[in-house]
Amino acid sequence: MPLSEEELRLLEQMERALVAEDPKFASTLRGTTMRQAARRRAILAGLGFAIGIAVLMGGAISGWWQIGIVGFVIMLVSATVALSALRGQRPGAQPAAAESSHPSGFGVIQGGKASRRSHHHRPSRGSGSFMQRVEERWRRRREGGGF
Repeated sequence: MPLSEEELRLLEQMERALVAEDPKFASTLRGTTMRQAARRRAILAGLGFAIGIAVLMGGAISGWWQIGIVGFVIMLVSATVALSALRGQRPGAQPAAAESSHPSGFGVIQGGKASRRSHHHRPSRGSGSFMQRVEERWRRRREGGGF
């Protein structure tokens, strides 16, 4: 259930009072940001990927294919974690609360589908079909002197 305007106003006043009274405690409450946590996960996933390569190569050199499979699984899991962490780091993927955060560093988290932006709508460049647009691009590339 979302907070009412009065409750939001009171909460913001309490946050400002906390920051004014004890800024060190307020900065401790803020903790690490989502971006820092995502960066940390990506770095750890990169290290895990390197370990997976080492395990895979160790399995290949020793002749134990089971160790090689374990190394590959480690690499796969690490790559998945790294990609999900990096996807969360993109500027377009930041939540709406980061845009409307309070100067004190505290922000209001807006929930629901209303705050999500649609990335699937792209204006059409022409009235032609897909194949006509592809052929037009190909023609422009050839006339431009190569790829």
